[in-house]
Amino acid sequence: MLALFAKSEDGAALVEMTIVSSLLFTLVLGFVDFGNAFYQWNAATKAVQVGARLAAISEPVAAGLASAAPTSVPGAPVQPGAYAAFVCQVTAGTGACSSGGFTAAAFSRIFRGDTAVTNDNACPVLAANQRPGMCHFFPRLTRENVVVTYSASGLGFQTRLGGPVPTITVSLRNVTFQFFFLQGLMNFANITMPSMLSTVTGEDMKNGP
Repeated sequence: MLALFAKSEDGAALVEMTIVSSLLFTLVLGFVDFGNAFYQWNAATKAVQVGARLAAISEPVAAGLASAAPTSVPGAPVQPGAYAAFVCQVTAGTGACSSGGFTAAAFSRIFRGDTAVTNDNACPVLAANQRPGMCHFFPRLTRENVVVTYSASGLGFQTRLGGPVPTITVSLRNVTFQFFFLQGLMNFANITMPSMLSTVTGEDMKNGP
């Protein structure tokens, strides 16, 4: 009886199918998850591009930028590095720049677009003719993820009306990829998205939209 049982191959196909199916499902779901991760990467890249563009045509987040350049020789070029960079970000709900004040309305416009100014992470629905902000291109984004930096570009001149012409960099920090299937199957989580940024030159830098 035991000899017959040892030689029996009944159910072998079922066992093999179970093993192969597990590997196949993991592979297929892995492709789906990595495809979604690539989408998140593209969305984050578009978000920083939009944020940099909005920052270039909006009132600066750094309140001290307008008076940052030297004024000793009116009309002389503002050289690169003539003033320290202003790094503006939100930490634990509070916005601050590395020097000078923080303009919450300007930061909100970069994050939320042409919508009501708030200090939360809500991303509202746009009305007609309103420009989208960063959150509309990457809905998982929070205000704490966004960093706006203004640095001396070598453009503009001393005592220029409206202040110096800065180089503006919008970047992201502490953004992780979100996995659905692989997180449960293989604990595939908390992978930090590589740093990404977009850099433009300031334009009119006017107050308001």
